[in-house]
Amino acid sequence: AIAAAGGIKVLVTLARDGTKAQKERAAGTLCNLAYNDDNRVAIAAAGGIEVLLSLARDGNQGQKERAAAALCNLAMNDDNEAA
Repeated sequence: AIAAAGGIKVLVTLARDGTKAQKERAAGTLCNLAYNDDNRVAIAAAGGIEVLLSLARDGNQGQKERAAAALCNLAMNDDNEAA
């Protein structure tokens, strides 16, 4: 329901541009959504990999943890591993 309602793009935007708390929560939500194959593709298409990599590199501790977990789930898609 979240993805169908356009939520992935909103979450990627929050993970990039939100407050510290919003970034952390958005990364955590993207992590959960990334358990689904279709969502993995949608997150990548929305620019989520780059945003999550940025959080994993430059975010606070909670942002780094959630972004790394999301990237772990995204890596289960062969296309994302090569990107």
